[in-house]
Amino acid sequence: MALSRLCWARTALWGSAVTPRPYVTRRLQLVRAGRTWGPPWYLFPRQLLVRHFWTPKQQIDFLNIYHDIRKKSHPEILSYLEKVSPLISEKGLRWHMTELCTKIQRGTHPAIPDILALRKCFSKPPLGMSQLHASQIKALSRAMLLTTHLPSFLLRRRLKTHTTVIHQLDKALAKLGINQLTEQEVKSACYLRGLNSTHIADERCRTWLAEWLQISCSLKEAELSLLLHNVVLLSTNYIGTRR
Repeated sequence: MALSRLCWARTALWGSAVTPRPYVTRRLQLVRAGRTWGPPWYLFPRQLLVRHFWTPKQQIDFLNIYHDIRKKSHPEILSYLEKVSPLISEKGLRWHMTELCTKIQRGTHPAIPDILALRKCFSKPPLGMSQLHASQIKALSRAMLLTTHLPSFLLRRRLKTHTTVIHQLDKALAKLGINQLTEQEVKSACYLRGLNSTHIADERCRTWLAEWLQISCSLKEAELSLLLHNVVLLSTNYIGTRR
């Protein structure tokens, strides 16, 4: 099965021949079982109840409500990027950051090279994972559908761990191939990475996921703050997300 191969692919990437432990396997599951795909249950324990007791329409409404909460953080995150852009040392990168944020705010879906051109900015202050302001940490937590009711140092640590897991999963998924995933698995993978795939056709979801993987697999560990911000940069204006 696709997810079984993905699990072993991720193990190979980690350089281990040992069968992944149960909690690793659970994190790799893109909610294959059940009637719904939505965000993985380890993000929302209530998703277990939703999957078994809610109708398909109620499940979709549930996902839309949570994504509306997620989208409220998007303007805040983009505004923060614009605010700190003058602090970027290189003038060319500084201009590019401002230009990218302006385009996204005006409704343009960014090209992959435009995002990757900024990778250097996210590996050091002020946008490196260890240097992000507390307000940005909270906004990014909301964008990842994670609670913000924790001290800043714990939010930062959890975001770093969460982003690292997604990055490792991305590498394994790229090795396996998106074409090996079912439609439900693709939608779940997109939702986890910031795209509300509820009303988007399977082909469009696969295109978006391919863009995400291209960016993710190009990043080094020190640049994972960009992958975290990519939840907003890549999903805000994707076709079909504006209703």
